[in-house]
Amino acid sequence: MPIRNLGRMLLIANPTAHSGRGAEAAAYVTRLLSNFPAATTSFSSRLTTAPGDGTRLASQSAGFDTVIALGGDGIIHEVANGLMSVEKDARPTLAVVPVGSGNDFARTLGMAMNDPARAMAQLLAGNPRSLDLGHVSSDSGASCHYVQTLSFGLDAAIALDTTDRRADGTRQSGAGLFATSGVKLFSKVRGESSGWPSTVSIDGGEPFRLNTIIFAVQNGPTYGGGFRICPDASPFDGRLDVCYNVGVPALPRLLALFALARTGRHVRSSVVRVSTLERLTVDFGTATPPCQVDGERLVGSRFEVSVVPEALTVIVPGKSH
Repeated sequence: MPIRNLGRMLLIANPTAHSGRGAEAAAYVTRLLSNFPAATTSFSSRLTTAPGDGTRLASQSAGFDTVIALGGDGIIHEVANGLMSVEKDARPTLAVVPVGSGNDFARTLGMAMNDPARAMAQLLAGNPRSLDLGHVSSDSGASCHYVQTLSFGLDAAIALDTTDRRADGTRQSGAGLFATSGVKLFSKVRGESSGWPSTVSIDGGEPFRLNTIIFAVQNGPTYGGGFRICPDASPFDGRLDVCYNVGVPALPRLLALFALARTGRHVRSSVVRVSTLERLTVDFGTATPPCQVDGERLVGSRFEVSVVPEALTVIVPGKSH
């Protein structure tokens, strides 16, 4: 199998990813590229030390051919946003070495997770492909692109709870962590009064009212370490997928739906709707609901969401696509 030359390559790595395994993975990739000159024309390595470093470093990557984001979904989110600030004709190709807890974007691409040797083998035998991104802006003035997931309501609160628990040193990770946070928060739902009233317009259509418990706008099918909230979502089809509730069932049924979401079977429920879209407006009035974008907190009451087709080029495994 021919080896792909990554050209002038920049590695942006989060050394604290996956309880510190990111540092070991970054050292492995650096050794590999040092001992395998056919893989690159040249390479540089940068370790992040604070939130936002990935975005800053990627925004300065004009002149490189490939940028590898090493870590979890958070560093990939940062790097993608940094790349989007580079002029398109100078924008490097994105590659990922997934070392994280959830790894949902890597799962979408078919990349080996928490195995840098296999991930690098996939990249060096991989193919470039145009990648869509989502974009969200809020009335707070915040805006960003996203690679995988945006959600409002309880599913956002669950994602943010997992982030807080990881920061507190929990030993759980991935879907198990998301599941325990989900059971804790869904168990507090007490009918319609537990939702966030919202007004929604899809692709400029007639606005409609919802009492939001879950509302996910996905570029890829999963969040929470593999929960298939939008099972048919693809970052290569020029559209975003949305999943939202149209009713608030009793607690036992609600918990059952949460369990079914692990494999995507929740979409068969009469209280769940799924569809695809190019743009979306969600207005929560005076309320400020929980909101997460690729696992990061986003503040606002009114949100504008859109797809950005073919925003980046990404390396995908050759045999998976």
